[in-house]
Amino acid sequence: METRNFKRVLVWELPVRIFHWLNVLSVLTLILSGFLIANPPALLSNAEATNLHSFGIVRYIHFIAAYIFFFNMILRIYWSFVGNQFANWRAFLPFTKKNWDNFKHVLKIDIFLLNEKKRELKYISIGHNSVATLSYIILFIVALISVFTGFALYADTSTWFLPKLFSWVTPLFGGDFMVRDIHHIAMWIFIFFIIVHVYLVFYHDWLEGRGEVSSMFGGYKFVNEDRLKKVMEEEKKD
Repeated sequence: METRNFKRVLVWELPVRIFHWLNVLSVLTLILSGFLIANPPALLSNAEATNLHSFGIVRYIHFIAAYIFFFNMILRIYWSFVGNQFANWRAFLPFTKKNWDNFKHVLKIDIFLLNEKKRELKYISIGHNSVATLSYIILFIVALISVFTGFALYADTSTWFLPKLFSWVTPLFGGDFMVRDIHHIAMWIFIFFIIVHVYLVFYHDWLEGRGEVSSMFGGYKFVNEDRLKKVMEEEKKD
């Protein structure tokens, strides 16, 4: 495609970008502090035991990050009802014929690395592609599991009402041991997702050259004018 056929389009609004980067910071903080909580390192010091509160600080950081993650997720759910078409909850419905065709196409390119002789307009995603939307739905479920199990583990020592709302989760799974294991497994799913997500974002940025990476900073992508026109027509029909 020739460069002159591309138009600069605002895809990711400011609230979506803020959500993304808050999510990045909170999830990385949760992972790092979670590793320390799961396997605390031995700290040698000649200070009085009452003056050592390293593990308590790690837990405090973990809890603060958990609250940011939780409320950030609520704000994103809200924005899925008031945001533009690319942030709207309808964009995450993968069970249409159009999205299924796009899903198979993205798998062919991303997984099997097959080259295209001609880039078909109908397969060019302006927002998230169909594989991404399905992965975000799965990740949202994993995030809910992390929230439920995390606050359940925190409920016994918390004085605030919010974590105590999840105290029923622990007896449901038979005790802290199982809840902690589920919480830990959810963390590893996040780690796997981050690795794949970062790779695919840079891969598509290189493959398509439409500003995939920079769009999450500035909000804009470069979209083929014919494709943009077709998407807008489909939006009017919906």
